[in-house]
Formats: sequence, structure tokens, C-alpha cells
Amino acid sequence: MVAIKQLGGLLWALSLATGSSAGRTLKRDEITPEEVAQGDVEFTHEEIVQGDALAALAQLAYNETIPASSAKMRRRNFGGSCTLSKVKVRQEWRTLSAAKRKNYIDAVKCMRNKPSILPAGVAPGSKSLFDDFIVIHYQQTIFIHLTGSFLAWHRYFTHVYEQHLQACGYTGAAPYWEWSLDVNNPAASPVFDGSATSLGGNGQYFPHEGLILAEALSNPPVPIPLPAGSGGGCVTTGPFGALQVNIGAGGLAQYGTLETYAAPDPLGEGNTRCLKRDLNAGVAKKYTSFLNSTSLILNNNNIEMFQAVLQGDPRYVRRELGVHGGGHFTMGGDPGGDPFISPGDPAFYLHHGQVDRLWWIWQAMDFPNRQNVHGSNVFMDLFPSANTTLDDIIDISPLAPPVKIRDVMNTLGGSPLCYVYL
Repeated sequence: MVAIKQLGGLLWALSLATGSSAGRTLKRDEITPEEVAQGDVEFTHEEIVQGDALAALAQLAYNETIPASSAKMRRRNFGGSCTLSKVKVRQEWRTLSAAKRKNYIDAVKCMRNKPSILPAGVAPGSKSLFDDFIVIHYQQTIFIHLTGSFLAWHRYFTHVYEQHLQACGYTGAAPYWEWSLDVNNPAASPVFDGSATSLGGNGQYFPHEGLILAEALSNPPVPIPLPAGSGGGCVTTGPFGALQVNIGAGGLAQYGTLETYAAPDPLGEGNTRCLKRDLNAGVAKKYTSFLNSTSLILNNNNIEMFQAVLQGDPRYVRRELGVHGGGHFTMGGDPGGDPFISPGDPAFYLHHGQVDRLWWIWQAMDFPNRQNVHGSNVFMDLFPSANTTLDDIIDISPLAPPVKIRDVMNTLGGSPLCYVYL
């Protein structure tokens, strides 16, 4: 683990080392969270698109959550068993050492070799602990997307995955993937370059049309056409080049049509196939750029709009994927292009680490007033349900004990969370 006192300028250094202009210095020490929340901070277009603005906001969030000297701030953020000495620091994948990345990869493989812990008969197709995470996500999909629990549920889900990785020998904190660094060529990303320290390469290329997604619950369907990706076939390179997917499709997007595919029995036997990816620079540039992420944080001052724009909720924004959907369809393939079983791609957890990171930054800009939820308990109010509350339960058992949503609103709240992002 990186020592807390060493963290101050590392994120800023990453920004400069990965393409931001080294000739300018933002007056980030003069920015306050209150000014950001009130819309009183202006960045230049160049600062935004090159990533300097997001780096400044992330540094501000870090300084806000790990204060150097303010006892008042420390009392506000830390809770339960979480203390400064226990804080885990989540870092971007490419900033981890080669040894740490291999340590992470080995832990994922360990999870794939551990037996399923689901009750007998629940999911005969689940062959491992890794598969169990896919099953839980599949079973709860319509209750955890475009609902009031979306951000909190995935925060806890990713945290529990991190815990199981650590039980398999991983010694770090859950990493994230900063998509914006790779929008021009996702296949060259350290996450996907097919090297021994990647999460496997792109899928083998074959000529194909782009996906045509349907805007959620639109009738007649409103198309969201995507450009063709650069792969589409089986992943054959890197540590997960031979990975097999065991849980069947729940709603896999298809090339050149609005139709999706669902396996007859997604949780049953007989669904084993290769991991496929279709890395897509066109999708990345449109939906997961620094402009997308920074605008999301700066332009939405309540949880209702923040999560709506982040997810591309068609009740608020039309024909959009948001950074959440954009990250998923930058990866594409199978299961990455299936909202039910997307955790079957090991990169899912780095993607959702970044989603959680943006929420963490946004929360830190107005911490007392950004500890709330908005929405109902069912996908886009598909059928009548209660509004989500902080006392609602996130239950992903048997992977981990249930918790209340309020217990995961603060990443330093302890019981169970104790981490920040760098």
C-alpha cells in the first residue's frame, strides 16, 4: 500500500505524464469544494479536454477526504473502524507496478479456481467464486440499474470483490481504469494491450457492423447506433486469453440490429464459451472522454441529475449512454456488451472502480449534502415500487453480509468501507 503522506502530488503527476500540458499549472490549491459545488470555478476548454481539470478535482477530493491537519474535517469523514492508518488507496491500473498488476491477476485467477459458494441448484452453470459474482449481478439487474441504489450497490459489489481478491493473496486496493486516457486507442491501454500485466487483449478481429442499442423501454424502439469496434472475436492474448465465460447471456447486444440475445437458461449448464471483446475508440471518444467525466461532476449539483447523466437515463437525456454505458461498450463483446452478465469480463471491476471514483469526487465537492439517494427500487419504474431510501438493504449474500445503503455512502465510514482514490 502507498503511504498516505506520499500521495499528494502523484495524481497530478499522472495527469502530466499521460498527455496533459506540462506548461501550465492550475491554481488548484486556491479552489475550494464550495466553489465547485456552487458553480463558481471555471476551467478552460483545454484544461478540461486534456484532463487537468479532472486531476485538479480529484486532488481536491483527496485533500478534502484526507485532510493534512483539520481535525474537524477528519471527524466528519472518518467513521466506525476506519482510521487514517487503515485507509486503502485505490490507484489507476497503469500506475501500479508490474509486480502489483501480476499480483492482482493471480488473485483473479485464484477466484476463478475457487468453487462456487451459491446454494445448490441456484445456478448450476456457476463453476467458481468468480462466476458467483456474475450470478448475483444477473439476478438483481433490474433492481440495480436506473434505480436509486445503482451507485451504492455497485460500490459495495466492487468492495466485496476486492475483499475476495485479498483473500486470494492480493495485497493492494482495488484499481480503476481511467478511460479518458485511452479514448484514442483502447487496444493500446495497459488494461487491454495483451501483455502479461494486462487483463487480456482485444478480441480477434472480424468484419462486422456496429451495435444498435435501443433506448431503454422506448416503444417503438429509439435506436442508439454505435460505430463498429476493432475486434469482436475471442480474446487470445494476455493473462485471460483462454478465459471461459460460463453464465449465459441475459440481454446481449447484437451487431447491426436492435435485437438482443438471451440464452434459454442463462444460469444453467451448457453456456460455456470464450471471452470476447470488441474495443471501440469511437464509443470511447464520444462517451468516456475527460470532457464527459469533468462535465458530469461540474454540471450536476444533485444526485438525481448526477446519476441520470452518468447512466444516460432517457427520462432526462436522450440517446445517450453516459460514462457508465460508454465504458461498458468501449469494451463490448461477450459478456461486456450484456448488462446482465457484464461482470464476466475481469475489466468490469476496473470500469466500475472509475464510476465509483467519479461519484467519490462529486460527493467530496459538497460532502454533507451529497449523502443521499434518488429514485425507485425498480429499473425506470418498470413496475410500481417504493422510493429508495438510505435504510434500504443491499443484499449480495452469500458473497458478503447485507448492508444498508447509508453504510456505503461514505468511503471512509468504516463498517465496511475505508478507502480513497488517487
